[in-house]
Amino acid sequence: MPTGQGFADLVFIPKKEFPDVPAMILELKWNQAAETALRQIKEKKYDSILDSYHGNVLLVGINYDKVSKEHTCRIEAYGKN
Repeated sequence: MPTGQGFADLVFIPKKEFPDVPAMILELKWNQAAETALRQIKEKKYDSILDSYHGNVLLVGINYDKVSKEHTCRIEAYGKN
């Protein structure tokens, strides 16, 4: 999805019928770090796609390590209110 300065891998925006469900911006990485994905979301202002959204947002960074074949995930709550 096109955002501030690039493209977010996945953006989930809940329906209006679910006001307590947070939106989610998800960035995927390969052989990097989940923290790198979170940093990219913030630096490239991916949250700008949610300017008209007034609920809470989860920022999710997921990395896949090719050598260990393991995933790491970091989640941060980001309040737009």
